[in-house]
Amino acid sequence: MTLPVLAHWIDGAERPSTSGRTSPVFDPALGVATKHVALADRAEVDAAVASAKAAFPGWRDLSITKRQQILFRFRELLNERKEDLALILTSEHGKVLSDALGEITRGLEVVELATGFPHLIKGEYSANVSTGVDVYSTRGPIGVVGIISPFNFPAMVPMWFFPIAIAAGNTVVLKPSEKDPSAANWLAELFTEAGLPDGVFNVLHGDKVAVDGLLEHADVKSISFVGSTPIAKYIYETAARNGKRVQALGGAKNHMLVLPDADLDLAADAAVNAGFGSAGERCMAISVIVAVEPVADDLIEKIATRISALTIGDGRRSCDMGPLVTAAHRDKVASYIDIATEDGARVVVDGRGVEVDGDANGFWLGPTLIDAVPVESRVYTDEIFGPVLSIVRAESYEQGLALINASPYGNGTAIFTNDGGAARRFQNEVEVGMIGINVPIPVPVAYYSFGGFKDSAFGDSKAYGLQGFHFFTREKAITSRWLDPSHGGINLGFPQA
Repeated sequence: MTLPVLAHWIDGAERPSTSGRTSPVFDPALGVATKHVALADRAEVDAAVASAKAAFPGWRDLSITKRQQILFRFRELLNERKEDLALILTSEHGKVLSDALGEITRGLEVVELATGFPHLIKGEYSANVSTGVDVYSTRGPIGVVGIISPFNFPAMVPMWFFPIAIAAGNTVVLKPSEKDPSAANWLAELFTEAGLPDGVFNVLHGDKVAVDGLLEHADVKSISFVGSTPIAKYIYETAARNGKRVQALGGAKNHMLVLPDADLDLAADAAVNAGFGSAGERCMAISVIVAVEPVADDLIEKIATRISALTIGDGRRSCDMGPLVTAAHRDKVASYIDIATEDGARVVVDGRGVEVDGDANGFWLGPTLIDAVPVESRVYTDEIFGPVLSIVRAESYEQGLALINASPYGNGTAIFTNDGGAARRFQNEVEVGMIGINVPIPVPVAYYSFGGFKDSAFGDSKAYGLQGFHFFTREKAITSRWLDPSHGGINLGFPQA
């Protein structure tokens, strides 16, 4: 059977690829390819950017009222049809339907923020800064913007960027992950239905050829990226070298510090939810629990009990956790269980060979819990990006904090405690960008901004929120004087009040 090929979305319609290159797209719960996705060549990169560039003047100059109406209509259509999009996410990524709907809801928050863009891009005005002289500022779009998004959130992460970029008057070329690309086309088609002019939002499918094409293209003015740290660093350095502004969010190794006074049932629930939701394929997943003694044994028992009650299977059924996105990724994540044993850690729960409610060919790996992980082990140092939760034991708050701050990553962290003083001290002393206090996945709401410290972020700007609007706009400052009939002629001196 010949599988369909997902085309690019350029200039308001699907455009079949002419590159001759494709990549398979799998249903992770079935373990079979369901389609292929086109992989762009440089000519197709040029075509997508040219479409966005041609659409930019008209979109930039369209009235604020009309742009806002289109955004409101997109928001309403997306909310009405989110179940359809959730099914696409589950069929290509593998996350369970409830998690897919949650992803869309968090993306919708940014769309809703973007509908209020007139307030967020307005300038300032100072009258009579000198006699008869006024100074004011405006914020305008930067032009064609490139967005490169990861496989783990095919809808939410693009929506961290493109609603704000488009609201501010820019045009977009989105390069989604080739592992689960269909959501991007679906969103582009929906935006067109909402009234977005052709060329304002384009989807370019591809691999490194497409990525490098956007990074190097002279007509692309900015790059937004979310992914692993090595790639984020490459994106940042290459795009910056080509004169672009860049926001590149990298990897993570998120710790959860559990103090002796914490509610251990609450902490265990949080650890399971944050460690194994979306099969651990979240940049904000908790992957290390730092248990301050004497709580480790009790906490491990509670977590293991909760793991035993989870149902692993096809996300379209009533399951708690789905498969991993590809067989290769599943195998890579599973290999860390052997590494843990070799390094002297104790595997409490082994997710290999787990019983599943799904097809035997799916890319399965069950929740895995590993105790006494040495901090020198790759199980501790690497971003595993799967359902592997490590336990590290600490003797004190200070030792636990030092472990977190020694990490090269600084994306997210959490503390579980009933001591307000300890929590306040932690938020002040920890070197991490997003902090949860008895909240395991502290992703900020849309009107704040998302981003970490150290090797978890490259560039000066976080995603969405006010920083997002600043990233996608540039400011002009205008000094103005209108002469009245009493104007007094030539004066070569420096103007003074």
